[in-house]
Amino acid sequence: MHYMKKEINTPHPQRFIFAKNMRKVRRWKDISQEALALNANVSRTYIGEIERGERAVSIDVMGKIADTLDIELFELFKENISPELLISYKK
Repeated sequence: MHYMKKEINTPHPQRFIFAKNMRKVRRWKDISQEALALNANVSRTYIGEIERGERAVSIDVMGKIADTLDIELFELFKENISPELLISYKK
């Protein structure tokens, strides 16, 4: 039987894509880490760690962040997210 060797403590690349896009969208919308943390009900330190790719984030927290940023969660996993995306999310 062939087993895949799993590297321990190697973050999945999607963690960094999510982190990069979360920071981009937050900055495009001119939302501070403090405001995002407050509205998503997490700590500001945690937001910073997520944006640096230092934390594995639960789907629940990802959902809260996406809701606070007023964007669909799946958008935060796209390789090439652009500011034009935000136009479709304006209320």
